[in-house]
Amino acid sequence: MRRREHGGIFFRLLALIFFFALMAFIYVLRHPLMRFAGEFWEVNDPVVQADVIIVLGDDNYAADRSFHAAELYRTGLAPVVVASGRMLRAKTGMAEIMENDLESFGVPAASIVPFSHRAENTLDEAQALAGFIAQRGWKRILIVTSNYHARRAQFIFGRVVSPSISVQVSGAHDSEFDPSHWWESRMGQKLFLNEVVGYAVARWELRNHAAGASGAILVLETMSRCLYRMPR
Repeated sequence: MRRREHGGIFFRLLALIFFFALMAFIYVLRHPLMRFAGEFWEVNDPVVQADVIIVLGDDNYAADRSFHAAELYRTGLAPVVVASGRMLRAKTGMAEIMENDLESFGVPAASIVPFSHRAENTLDEAQALAGFIAQRGWKRILIVTSNYHARRAQFIFGRVVSPSISVQVSGAHDSEFDPSHWWESRMGQKLFLNEVVGYAVARWELRNHAAGASGAILVLETMSRCLYRMPR
């Protein structure tokens, strides 16, 4: 009996040592691991000539998405920029605000197409834009969104638009989300958490079909907006 007791204590001690060694290992590597997790959401496809650049709404206070889209436009990647944004009032919305931002960043007014919609989430916006894209006959589209939102946008648009349409995604630098240090700010933590949940739900909802929003995505995006609006 004593030998068994000594053996049991020995293995429990080894297990405890292994557990603390594992915790120490994770602690030492916590920053590289969190940096890798933050960079996972970034998508920067090697952009080629496109028919249109589409800036997804809603842009942030610093207009980072519009600024990045204007940079891409000035390189000659596409002749048209679509400012996609939800309506805030009957006669104004984010599309008009983003249109003004694009003009201030050097995109000619004649090259900007405002696209107002009533979408409540990314999937709704993608579905609305899919019809607009088909109507205009565009075959190569370049989606511009925030760096943290790029992977989810890539997945959703890849499922929603016609397979005959080439979809590229370019993630804009976001002043509120630094992939290398997102855990150091409350806003960075919120945006990261929103994307983890949002991407998982999007994968689940679109696993067997190309489109069709469900209540889960609507609830998720509503929760995302609520978190975003919480005071810092």
